[in-house]
Parts: sequence; C-alpha cells; structure tokens
Amino acid sequence: MNDLTAQLQALGLLATANTLDDPLARATEHRLAPRALIEDIVRGEIADRSRRSLERRRMRSRLGAFKTIADFDWNWPKKIDRPLIERALSLEFLREGRNLVLLGPNGVGETMLSKNIADQAVLAGYSVLFRTAAELLDDVQCDSPERRRRRIAAYTRPHLLCVDEIGYLSYDDHAADLLYKVINPRYEKRRSLLVSTNLAFKDWNGIFPNATCIVTLIDRLTHHADVTLIEGDSYRRRESETEGLTRGRRNQH
Repeated sequence: MNDLTAQLQALGLLATANTLDDPLARATEHRLAPRALIEDIVRGEIADRSRRSLERRRMRSRLGAFKTIADFDWNWPKKIDRPLIERALSLEFLREGRNLVLLGPNGVGETMLSKNIADQAVLAGYSVLFRTAAELLDDVQCDSPERRRRRIAAYTRPHLLCVDEIGYLSYDDHAADLLYKVINPRYEKRRSLLVSTNLAFKDWNGIFPNATCIVTLIDRLTHHADVTLIEGDSYRRRESETEGLTRGRRNQH
C-alpha cells in the first residue's frame, strides 16, 4: 500500500493517494464495478484539483480579509450606479477586456466593492492580483532595470489587476512613468484593470507632480472603461459615531 500511495503521488493523483481507503471502502460497500470505481476516483481528483486551484488563486490574489457584498449598504451612498456595479460583479467587464474605475471619497466602499468583484473573478477561475497603488509602486521602483522589467511583467500576467487607493498619497515625479509601464502593456493586451481613486482625473497632476505621461496614462486607463462615481459620507465615520453613541449609553447605565 505504501508503494501504491507513492506511485499515485508520482502520477499527481494526490487526493486518491491521501484517501485511498475511502474509495476502496465505498467500492466494497456498494459492490461497485471497476468502471464505477474509476469514475468515483476521477470525480474525487477533479474536485480536489479545483479546490487546490481556488486556494492558490486566492493566495496569489493578495485580497486579504474583506466584508462580503451582502454586508454592503446600498442605501448609504448618496449616489451609486448599482446596475453597473452588479454587472461588474457578474464579470461582464472582465469578459469584454474592459477596465473599471470606481471614483469616490474615502469611506464610501470602493475597496470593499473592488475586493468583492475581484473575489468573484477568483471564484470564476481568473487569475487576480490586488495591490494598493503604494504597494505596486514600491514593488516596481527598484534600481536594476532587469528586475524592474520582471516585476512589471508580473503585473501584466493576471487576468485582472486591481489597483486600490490611487490618490491617497503623493509620489515623486517618476511614479507616473512606472504606473504607465504597468498599465500600457495591459492596455495593449486588453487585460482588465480595476482601479479605485478618491480624485477626479483632472486632479491626478497633484499626486503625480511634473509627470509628462499623465495624460497618456489616463487615456490608456479610460479608453475601454466604465468609470462610475460614488458620492456620500464616510461609512467608517458613521460606524465610529454609532459605536461611540452605543458606548456612551452603556456608560450612562
């Protein structure tokens, strides 16, 4: 049996190798024909490989923890294009090779929506990478041209690249060039970007000062894109105020 287990592992039949007694017991209990036993083993392998593939995509996506879309309060924003967001959750833009830009002030849920859309893509079998703008720029800003080329290529490969929080920080005058080098090959390959920003495009010069490529960068980002504006007050601030009032009432009692 130990030899058989090793042979199954060598063939890549990991689920069968790890649980060999189970299909054999089912075959004995239900008096399965040889073909039915093989079909049982194949179903188990397919299910296990799908599970492991999903785990790998989740890990590589770097999504981290997030609240599900069921927890999103659609009534909180003063303005939100719910039909467009729901189409994005169905991955329509990804299948069409389009970009999606979520624009709105801090705290109205752009990151939560982005992560839920990205998670739907992971579940559907797409490769996904989620990074804040600061993380992405720190990653590609290195001295070695060859290492920079490899890192930029790594951001070109995923079916969906999510760049969160553009506009939260200011960058040096080379940052826009680096971001352009990430966006342009994706534009040429029609690979989707999901971007969230708290600044209108006309204000991007403020976070990328003296950048000569900013107009071209925005042109590449928005050429095949849905741009949607979310307006409203910070949901996080509302939660903090609600928690403060609740604590105050408890202290009074």
